[in-house]
Amino acid sequence: MSYPTLYNTVKNSRFLYGLLKPVASWYTNAAGYRQLGMRYDDIIAEESTTVQKALERIPQNEYDQRTLRLRNAYQLSTQNIILPRDKWIKPEEDIRYLFPYVEQVAVEEAEREAFEAAKVIRK
Repeated sequence: MSYPTLYNTVKNSRFLYGLLKPVASWYTNAAGYRQLGMRYDDIIAEESTTVQKALERIPQNEYDQRTLRLRNAYQLSTQNIILPRDKWIKPEEDIRYLFPYVEQVAVEEAEREAFEAAKVIRK
């Protein structure tokens, strides 16, 4: 059974979507990760075992690009500068490359926990 979520409610309501979309765009730009050349999935914390397993599953070239973006962002951050506006990540380039793998790992972990919690009743 699927429960309604705030995301689905806003996405399905034209009024709420139109009201919150400019706020969401402003907040994303205020976060500043695109100004450093990063994507949204680059700022996901790697401390979680779920994210670590998902990072092992992404293609090698995507992992290398992620590493390069993180290094460049760190370098820019230590110098306290941002990229020129023409080198910022555009919203259409900010695609979720890691999230599908994180969801897949989370589903597998939930399935594994449910399987391990199953009780065997012998007759």
